Amino acid sequence: AVPDVVEDAGTLAGNARLKAGAICAATGLPAVADDTGLFVDALDGEPGVDTAYYAGPQATYAENRAKLLEVLAGVDNRRASFRTVVMVVYPDGRELQVEGVCPGLIATEERGDRGFGFDPLFVPDDGDGRTFSLMTDDEKNAISHRGRAFQALVAALRDSESAID
Repeated sequence: AVPDVVEDAGTLAGNARLKAGAICAATGLPAVADDTGLFVDALDGEPGVDTAYYAGPQATYAENRAKLLEVLAGVDNRRASFRTVVMVVYPDGRELQVEGVCPGLIATEERGDRGFGFDPLFVPDDGDGRTFSLMTDDEKNAISHRGRAFQALVAALRDSESAID
């Protein structure tokens, strides 16, 4: 059994490493894990690595969104980016790390009810003005931070396999 992992590394990469390392140690197999954060320019990168707990350790997604809207009330600079770090940890100690970034804006009100977390507030630059919550899963995955991180992982794994051949 894989123990619960306390995500206290202080960085997305560190948290992904903790999770993948725990799975690898428990199974003896290569393991993949990721961590994601929302980085808001006007808040010096907050909530960042603490995105899931922005309004407190037991906060709901709705409470986290409400806090962000409150903190950004009257703020003109609403630039933000979602970042996902994916880490592969191998039993021999090797690691492979990739990242995906999706720049965008924080909307002034929630729009849409699909997805989770900050999706009703995040308007990606590469979209058409809709929040992630107003997109289909396929539309979101094509441009999202997580989608980009896993696309980068596939490319990195291909590169590492061709280097072995």
